Amino acid sequence: MTKGDPSTPTPASSESVPRRRLLAGIAAAGIGSVAGCAGGGSNSIAPVSIDDDQACDQCGMIVADHPGTVGQVHFEDDEPEGGRPAQFCSATCTYTYRFDAEGEGRTPLATFLTDYSAVEQEVFEQGGDTMFSSHVESEAFARESALTVVARSEVIGAMGPDLIPFSDDGDVDEFVAEYGGEAMPATEVERSTLEAL
Repeated sequence: MTKGDPSTPTPASSESVPRRRLLAGIAAAGIGSVAGCAGGGSNSIAPVSIDDDQACDQCGMIVADHPGTVGQVHFEDDEPEGGRPAQFCSATCTYTYRFDAEGEGRTPLATFLTDYSAVEQEVFEQGGDTMFSSHVESEAFARESALTVVARSEVIGAMGPDLIPFSDDGDVDEFVAEYGGEAMPATEVERSTLEAL
């Protein structure tokens, strides 16, 4: 509703909030808290830098040694990762690990991926493939809920076809115009998205 809408009660109004509107607000708050468990997570959680010798928790490759998107997932229980966030050499490894962990009953609190709108990435050719540089410093990450990913583009990552994330819609449009692919909110990535890469 817009400001000044006569159907919006003001604090001075004697009209009470209709029960249906109150229940809808409570339901929306509940959905928001559940969505937080799906990887959006608590806003107090911040990304960390990934150490140069850190192996990907999904595939075992050294994260900093490979090109492309990198990621991290902060879980409610981080004991399986030794008390740190789970860290990954690609977006595909990030989502695969998180989906598997959720299937085992673990609760992800926040998922972060490289934000290619926030870094000065290098583009290079290797064996006929187009790749983006990787960035492991904490400032290079953005929360999944702030990102749009491009799937099925010409740019590949450490594990081959990957998701390329951006926080700026203009950057998404420029990337798709140059490298192809399909854009989607990062929060909508599913197993089927990874299988179709």
